[in-house]
Amino acid sequence: MCPPPGDEPSSPSPGPYPAVAAHPDFPTLEEDILAFWEADGTFKASVEARPGGGNEYVFYDGPPFANGLPHYGHLLTGFVKDVVPRYQSMRGRRVERRFGWDCHGLPAETEAEKALGVSGRARITEFGVDRFNEYCRSAVMRYTEEWQRYVTRQGRWVDFDNDYKTMDLSYMESVMWAFKQLWEAGLLYEGYRVLPYCWECETPLSNFETRQDDSYRERQDPALTLLFTLEPAPGETGPTKIMVWTTTPWTLPSNLALAVGPDMDYAVFEEDGTRYILGEATVGAHERELARATRVGTLKGADLVGRAYQPLFPFFAGTTGAFRVLAADFVSTEEGTGVVHVAPGFGEDDQRLSDANGIPTVVPVDDRGRFTEQVPPYAGMQVFDANPEIIRDLKQAGVVARHDSYVHSYPHCYRTDTPLIYRAVTSWFVSVTSFKDRMVELNQKIHWVPEHVRDGAFGKWLEGARDWSISRNRFWGSPIPVWKSDDPEHPRVDVYGSLDELERDFGVRPDDLHRPAIDELTRANPDDPTGRSTMRRISDVLDCWFCPSPRSTTRARTGSGSRATSRPTSSWSTSARPGAGSTPSTCWPPPCSTAPRSAPAWPTASCWATTAASCRSD
Repeated sequence: MCPPPGDEPSSPSPGPYPAVAAHPDFPTLEEDILAFWEADGTFKASVEARPGGGNEYVFYDGPPFANGLPHYGHLLTGFVKDVVPRYQSMRGRRVERRFGWDCHGLPAETEAEKALGVSGRARITEFGVDRFNEYCRSAVMRYTEEWQRYVTRQGRWVDFDNDYKTMDLSYMESVMWAFKQLWEAGLLYEGYRVLPYCWECETPLSNFETRQDDSYRERQDPALTLLFTLEPAPGETGPTKIMVWTTTPWTLPSNLALAVGPDMDYAVFEEDGTRYILGEATVGAHERELARATRVGTLKGADLVGRAYQPLFPFFAGTTGAFRVLAADFVSTEEGTGVVHVAPGFGEDDQRLSDANGIPTVVPVDDRGRFTEQVPPYAGMQVFDANPEIIRDLKQAGVVARHDSYVHSYPHCYRTDTPLIYRAVTSWFVSVTSFKDRMVELNQKIHWVPEHVRDGAFGKWLEGARDWSISRNRFWGSPIPVWKSDDPEHPRVDVYGSLDELERDFGVRPDDLHRPAIDELTRANPDDPTGRSTMRRISDVLDCWFCPSPRSTTRARTGSGSRATSRPTSSWSTSARPGAGSTPSTCWPPPCSTAPRSAPAWPTASCWATTAASCRSD
């Protein structure tokens, strides 16, 4: 029979554990344990009692942003991040757990833009980069106390006293060091590539960012089936039109080629002396457009390759090598007509195909996603807003065979919720593809929980990994430490990896690596005998995902790591530090053979209290 609520046993428990109330107040018990840990210094003792060196277990923990409050996603991942270091501590390993703050990047900039009433690079530059970044610096740590209270309340052990911030000078110098290490290993390059682009943030995004959970959502776009007129071939009488499908009418003014599958079959229809060509497998979906036409033949895609056609718009009519039908391996008949419109400035496949065929990349869209004067009828219009105008003009020209609405999953900026465009931009890349096979190999040696992640989501992501765009056309972040000559007749590129190197070449030791101070470091180009060219830093900053893990603040001990997002994750991996002589284990409870350093009078019989005693032991 249970005692009444609130009654406590009158005599000590005969067992090995303290007496426990029949109806304990669990929040009070938790607070009592937290108070004991703090007074006893339990966490600090658990670290100091274990030797370092080869006995050290390194736990890489991506930092959260401190300019927003924590939520359930942080709670979920926080427990996982706590369990692994505790388990390794119980095995006698030294596990230092410094808390960190991700201070750079678009989250801070977006908040600053709203607070200051400025948006876009032009407005921020006019407002003053120094003033804008100073606001970011002052606002980015707004919620640190709330974070500390939240993390402590969940019973997680981390070192807040020796925390790190990505905006600290020492940390930013370690980022410079990591960048130069990649440069010297031949794993960095500057390229002009089509990337996901946020026209509200005015910066490209990495493909990794567009694969986040909340990046894709349904969007309705116009879908056009268009008629491109082929230039007459020998022996042909009457016009021949090839049918092309697209859901991005705004890219049509930049069309420079058409793509077909060389081994695919294409049907030929005729109506009133005009021939129409489309993919054999797509004929059934275009019965309405072909209702009055008669089937007259079949072609292979290879038969169309090389055929010239008339541009829909005159803007780039003189472009060398353009307005031809090209063979491509990315053409399919799952949707559309089996013929793809190619605009190399706005499609990854489009650009690769055009480069291979000597067709230049044209980009008549500015950083804000507005058409430039290269396409006068639409100059100044945002590309999505220009769709109706472009469609109207194409209908007036008589080249629209069909106009539908198309609902599809479309990428959005995960920060601003803006629908992205794909746009050719200059960016710095990590050559991930050069070591992709090695990553796939090493992934097989990682102990994943749950196990299917290894060959599932993560494994497939590694297999399809592409080079990583790490530069951003923004303001508040670690600067890309690259100085280039401003005179193409005297080219030179210098990459710096430390404050010492900057002081050596520029004669001043920076005490701040943020813009605009870092941009003011210039020097004469040593390779220019005339002395007229100057070495200037490229204006980009690093993507905030590109950050070394704070293994320590010394450059020699800082390794590359990854930033954790605010989204919950369902998997984690463990690996022993090289040379540490330990392998991951999934056993629970962990093996504990040592007694507590002291014999505390635990307030209650608590699993966490017992865990704390085991971890604290020396």
